[in-house]
Amino acid sequence: MGEQKWIDIKDNDGYELQNFVIPTHYDKSLERVLIPYGLIRDRISKLAVDIAADCENPVVACCVLKGAHGFFAHLVDDLKKQKNNRAESIPLSFEFIKVKSYENTESTGNVYISLSEDDLHSFKGKDLLIIEDIIDTGTTMVALTERLKKYQPASIKVVSLLLKKTPRSNNYVPDYVGFAIPDLFVVGYCLDYNEHFRDLDHIAVISEHGKKVYAV
Repeated sequence: MGEQKWIDIKDNDGYELQNFVIPTHYDKSLERVLIPYGLIRDRISKLAVDIAADCENPVVACCVLKGAHGFFAHLVDDLKKQKNNRAESIPLSFEFIKVKSYENTESTGNVYISLSEDDLHSFKGKDLLIIEDIIDTGTTMVALTERLKKYQPASIKVVSLLLKKTPRSNNYVPDYVGFAIPDLFVVGYCLDYNEHFRDLDHIAVISEHGKKVYAV
């Protein structure tokens, strides 16, 4: 695989909840903090440096909603401060893509992508940066990128804050990864469980109690 370009989180890594500020409505719904907010932000800053070093042209930054919106906002803010390989600032435009493949903690196997034909045709000849919160099985991202390729963008690169180490993976690995995490269901930093936990700053492991309380 060559040089590992992400932070590898082990199965037993994490921090006691009592050491962090956790919203009281999630008191019994979390097992532990897996990645603290400060570490998340520092890692995003480094991802921006790495992405900028590879940029040669204007970039269309495509946010995968809803989970990636916090990651997207912070990454774009950091990218604005960077220079490309010609020591120039990077022209950025934005697009928002709604993708859904989960119900409770399981992938449904169906991928729903919300994009208009006008939006898709506008990608022709452009460099796309797909910004995702987590790659799990890889099914969603493969389906999304294959569809986008039909509209002839100049390039497609994918950055994901998290890459899950799971036997269910199709072995898809994005171009840029923040953290490789164990095969656990994680919430927080805009990652949700049935639309809950997006208001948690840290990335944490949901408890069995939390799964039951917030199940649909």
